[in-house]
Amino acid sequence: MEFNSSPGDLMELSALFSDDSRVAEAASIAQKLRSFAEEDIGRQSMTVSSVVGNATASRGLEVAVANLQEYCNELENRLLDRFDAASQRRELSTMAECAKILSQFNRGTSAMQHYVGLLPMFDLEVMNADTRLVLGDPGSQPSPSNVASGLSSLYEEITETVRKEAATIMAVFPSPDDVMSILVQRVLEDRVPKLLEKLLMKPSLVNPPSMEEGGLILYLRMLAVGYEKTQELARDLRGVGCGDLDVEGLTESLFLPHKDIYIEYEQASLRQLYKAKMEELRAETQQSNESTGTIGRSKGASLASSHQQISVTVVTEFVRWNEEAISRCTLFSSQPATLAANVRAVFTCLLDQVSLYITEGLERARDSLTEAAALRERFVLGTSVSRRVAAAAASAAEAAAAAGESSFRSFMVAVQRCGSSVAIVQQYFANSISRLLLPLDGAHAAACEEMASAMSSAEGVAYKGLQQCIETVMAEVERLISAEQKATDYRSPDDGIAPDHRPTNACTRVVAYLSRVLEAAFTALEGLNKQAFLTELGNRLHKGLLNHWQKFTFNPSGGLRLKRDITEYGEFVRGFNAPSVDEKFELLGIMANVFIVAPESLSTLFEGTPSIRKDAQTFIQLREDYKSAKLAARLSSLWAGSS
Repeated sequence: MEFNSSPGDLMELSALFSDDSRVAEAASIAQKLRSFAEEDIGRQSMTVSSVVGNATASRGLEVAVANLQEYCNELENRLLDRFDAASQRRELSTMAECAKILSQFNRGTSAMQHYVGLLPMFDLEVMNADTRLVLGDPGSQPSPSNVASGLSSLYEEITETVRKEAATIMAVFPSPDDVMSILVQRVLEDRVPKLLEKLLMKPSLVNPPSMEEGGLILYLRMLAVGYEKTQELARDLRGVGCGDLDVEGLTESLFLPHKDIYIEYEQASLRQLYKAKMEELRAETQQSNESTGTIGRSKGASLASSHQQISVTVVTEFVRWNEEAISRCTLFSSQPATLAANVRAVFTCLLDQVSLYITEGLERARDSLTEAAALRERFVLGTSVSRRVAAAAASAAEAAAAAGESSFRSFMVAVQRCGSSVAIVQQYFANSISRLLLPLDGAHAAACEEMASAMSSAEGVAYKGLQQCIETVMAEVERLISAEQKATDYRSPDDGIAPDHRPTNACTRVVAYLSRVLEAAFTALEGLNKQAFLTELGNRLHKGLLNHWQKFTFNPSGGLRLKRDITEYGEFVRGFNAPSVDEKFELLGIMANVFIVAPESLSTLFEGTPSIRKDAQTFIQLREDYKSAKLAARLSSLWAGSS
């Protein structure tokens, strides 16, 4: 009836409701009265009645409910003030007494929130100090390692503070788990996000920060550090105690805006790193060319060295970037299928980078071969030139030959490094990527196809370059034998006297050149590539020598000299391990006998090897006595009869 008087009039309450020493009893009674009045109003509103007394009673209790609510609010505030005062003095018993009474008001939520909200760890000054600890002085560019160290220190401090508060909470509150839940939630929804906002400022993908400003990679490294350390904090707080709060889910939600489009940033960062590396390498090459004075050197020496060579170290750096990106994929991708999709996207970036880098490197090495070929063409002269012009041309041809040899070696180095680079990528795929792709249907097979496709462009350039290498070698072989081979080598005026069993000077020079230049090919090429290259070169050498010897006339001692040359060439090409080439040079040795035997013995010379009869006919015409011995008529009847 006291509360059922006029609305808002709480002045004339009995001692039960006004005596500070009886607040616990007053709180209990007031809450029971309020519940009774609210239940009565609920019953009355559900009963349709015309009785005036009931209606009056209902209105009276509505006044009581309003007054009781006001009284409870005022009592709750009084208790909170008393709780604050006791908290300042660290009087845990008084705090516990107030908390127990306050638990009757909305299960003590206001007291819990009030307590957590007034903790010094959430003061603005403290949060500003967090920023200085982790990010350093304003205006300075923080490094991921410094940030990691700062976050570790800060999060350890926060965990320790929460641990200390947990002891107080256990002593003061009837439901300590609920308070710990509110405290940890406040840490993860207030203190940590305010720091992360300043630490993780998402850069623009359209206008990304330059590498001088740290680039996109700085943001990604900061994101990884922030995510990893905050997860550690969440685990530590879970260990201290946080009721039934979903700490892990709350922590994940802090990073969702960053994780949603994370992979786009990873891909953009890898592209930015590649672009910066290529600019750095071009600048180094240009500086090197300027400092060594390319212009002042001989043209032959400068062609290959002035081009930027493929570097396995650079490809290893690409792989290192990719490994770092994959580690972040693993960190941010909780689902295996999501991880597989992200890993494939990141690995595709590596394939694109390596493919472009080695293809362009091979193209630059090919340019050297092309430039050397242009130099050779420039110094091909006719026969009717003065001795001075011929000497100058010969000197220039030597320079062109040096350029050819230099570019040949350079291309072989490029091919070798290309092979090493591809092997590094394949090994990386097998060791680190393959297993991560398996949870996503088709991802592994697709990545294997992409790997083969990415390397096919480099293979195409390598094939063209190796063809040019063969052209380069054969051009020098033809230059050497044309310059060094004398008519008297195979048509000695001293025929019949003790024959010269040494190979001709031209043969010696060619074999020495081939031994020297092909050393690079033997080192650079492997397996089927090596076999195919040497077989093709051996066939071209065989054809070139055949055409060359058809320019000469042979007497018997010259035939012996030729046979000696063929033996020398044959022994050299045996190192190619190409049976078809060995067979051709063996048949050449047999054909050389047409210059040595007497005319009447020619008919029996090819009885065991009819396959070379056509080439033998051509050779026989080169005999010194072809006309005098009337070999044309003698052999035409022989060939006709045998066919």
